[in-house]
Amino acid sequence: MKICDIHTHSSNSFDAANTVEEMCNSACNKGLFALAITDHCEAPEILLGSESEYGDFSKLIPKSNYETSILQDRYKGKIKILRGIELGEPMHNDECTKKALCFGDFDIIIASVHNLRNRPDFYYMDFKKEDAHIILDMYFDELLETASFDSFCTLAHLTYPLRYIKRDTGVIPSLSPYRDKIDLIYEKLIKKDKALEINVSGLFKGLGETLPAFDEIKRYHDLGGKYITLGSDAHNINDVGRDIEKGIELAFKAGFKSYYIYENCCPYEITIE
Repeated sequence: MKICDIHTHSSNSFDAANTVEEMCNSACNKGLFALAITDHCEAPEILLGSESEYGDFSKLIPKSNYETSILQDRYKGKIKILRGIELGEPMHNDECTKKALCFGDFDIIIASVHNLRNRPDFYYMDFKKEDAHIILDMYFDELLETASFDSFCTLAHLTYPLRYIKRDTGVIPSLSPYRDKIDLIYEKLIKKDKALEINVSGLFKGLGETLPAFDEIKRYHDLGGKYITLGSDAHNINDVGRDIEKGIELAFKAGFKSYYIYENCCPYEITIE
């Protein structure tokens, strides 16, 4: 089985431990055939420059892109290294998003939502005090808006808030109340030939399931979904490629016969063997 990991973060992301080279070396040693470095760029935070708690994205992302480009040549013939970005909240500020897309030449652009407008990252929220239903309802509205965005390849960790809802309450809420909204997200991705990411980090970070979980992967397939990507969301060398094979197995079980990687933002099919 061909294993790739196209959602990882280097030390150019504020909360990641290892350099681009260390991440690439780890992937090569583990026998991956492809790795994308997709460092965080929270679009609205670009306005804050070096005052952002995440660092100055106008410096960090070009640095990440440059370092990854160098390693593409160095690892040629051993592993396919891809230049990427995880673009958070692209719909919150159009001008910031335009700037982010000019920070480098990207093979893959991951779109994600880590926080609602004028609210903190879900990571910082206390779901013992918050109404999870209200937050999820608003989240899927924003995710549908993000799915309408043109300049991305794959939509990341569809069920991201569940990580922190379970962390705080011990319970994963049912997604049934949001069925119609989630289906609209899938239909938008399908219509625009965008991919849905199977983010496997939940398997080793306490959630106990992928983001999204199997039932949602199958629902996406049954509605006509074609493009899926696989990512560990690794923030260190130990997690590079971790549980990707389990994600591929879930995709196959859901009915997918292949998954995709991206080069120059064009999808390339990888058959599941």
